[in-house]
Amino acid sequence: MNHTTILLIRHGETAWNAVRRLQGHIDIPLNAEGERQAAALARALAAEKLDAIVSSDLQRAVQTAQAVAAPHPGITLQTDAHLRERAYGAFEGMLYQDIQDEYPADFALWQARDVDSVMPAGERLAESFRQFYERAIAALHAVAARHPGQTVAVVAHGGVLECAYRAARGIQLDSPRDFQVKNASINRFAATEGKLVLTSWGEVGHLSLAMDDVG
Repeated sequence: MNHTTILLIRHGETAWNAVRRLQGHIDIPLNAEGERQAAALARALAAEKLDAIVSSDLQRAVQTAQAVAAPHPGITLQTDAHLRERAYGAFEGMLYQDIQDEYPADFALWQARDVDSVMPAGERLAESFRQFYERAIAALHAVAARHPGQTVAVVAHGGVLECAYRAARGIQLDSPRDFQVKNASINRFAATEGKLVLTSWGEVGHLSLAMDDVG
């Protein structure tokens, strides 16, 4: 069976990323650095043979995906809400320190990686990490099923990348995250028969090259 190659990309930086303010489903745009990162991604992937580009429907991902799509005029960008970041309920929009101060017990469960705990509801209901993991992995496999044997760029969020890495490496959901998930990184997977195989993680050389380009 032909595998689907997935280039899984985290969106560029936002102002909230820079100050550790939790975004979740809140729709925050890229900041100037994120726009620079998206442009660097576009240059890095311009020569790649892409058959499709799929993005979370949140604008920080869409803006990044639009940049990636620009050198590939024959490809229509698809959006998929199932690729959104985890829903964090009342935590969304808060600084990490403020969450710890206002919700100490819930914050402790979150930091202890209780995969079935759910944060207090806010404007939206929160997801447990297990619920989010199942959604994210199902969404990636759905993309693969729609594009068998093809190469697809998928622009999503740090949490989605974490889920994919854990699935591919067989890492327990409640174990600490001892790997980095960088903005505008390229991470390559092969998807086949309901499994993800990691082939490359954390490609960010294009970002430093872009910095060199501007002096």
